[in-house]
Amino acid sequence: MGIFSKAKITRRSSDGLSKLALQEERAAYLFLSPWLIGLIVFTIGPILASIAISMTDWGLITTPKWVGLENYQDMLTDRNFIHSIKVTLRYTVIAVPTYSVAGLALAMLLNQKVKGINVFRTILYLPSLLAGVAVAVIWASLLAEEVGVVNQALMAIGVSDPPRWLGDPYWAVPAIVLVGLWGIGGGAIIYLAGLQNIPPHLYEAAEIDGANDWQKFWNITLPMLTPTIFFMLITTLIDAFQVFDVAYLLGQTRRGIGTGGRSLLFYIVNLFNEGFRSGKFGFASALAWVLVVIAAISIIFTFRTAERWVFYASDTD
Repeated sequence: MGIFSKAKITRRSSDGLSKLALQEERAAYLFLSPWLIGLIVFTIGPILASIAISMTDWGLITTPKWVGLENYQDMLTDRNFIHSIKVTLRYTVIAVPTYSVAGLALAMLLNQKVKGINVFRTILYLPSLLAGVAVAVIWASLLAEEVGVVNQALMAIGVSDPPRWLGDPYWAVPAIVLVGLWGIGGGAIIYLAGLQNIPPHLYEAAEIDGANDWQKFWNITLPMLTPTIFFMLITTLIDAFQVFDVAYLLGQTRRGIGTGGRSLLFYIVNLFNEGFRSGKFGFASALAWVLVVIAAISIIFTFRTAERWVFYASDTD
């Protein structure tokens, strides 16, 4: 009897725990339901809808017409699509290494132990907090051909024929890269955090061995900083594919002065024009999905190469 009584008590305890676990599970789903509903309605739903829209001919106020893959086929012969790819690719090739080198160089300067360094860190970080519209308005004046501060400074140091910047198709994209340097302080702060995580004893050991500053940078700083460099490379690549506000506004300021906005026809600018100016929402959705694929391929390729050059301290364990 004792054995059977013990089994009955165990079964009842098990049933009680199951009911309690079920109640906790229901409570968990109840608390998660607002987030789950938001995920379905505002994320998964629009993603699926955009896929369907990309296969239609839809002008928002007209009835959608199913065209299958026709929008994707039209891209191959669309002049603006091909041009926007070239502009975005050129910007990426120039901007990614420029911002990486400039951010790291600035971080190394901010890592010096001098009086008032925290004030300098704050001052250099503040521009990265400005909105894109404000930045575009400021730089439209700074890059003016004759009265702009940038060209005035170049002429002051002996450049007799400074670039026309936004008025020249060759200099338009480098001008956007120059504008991007305005907010380089945000990336420098991340590099600075990486620099301060490098163990000081590595530099002490290198000094004992007689290493100079360049050898310490090349053999200690750079390898130990590769995870931070990799993170910044990924984020900079993503940002390069998403250039819009500054390029769009500066392109509008130069419209009608030779190049118009075409030299600044970045991919997202072209997508905006197709969707909200031409009213071709189906074609714009197709452009968006092509951008997703291009960005995904670039990022996956970057991750695949990371094993060759990114060093983690745990790799030595």
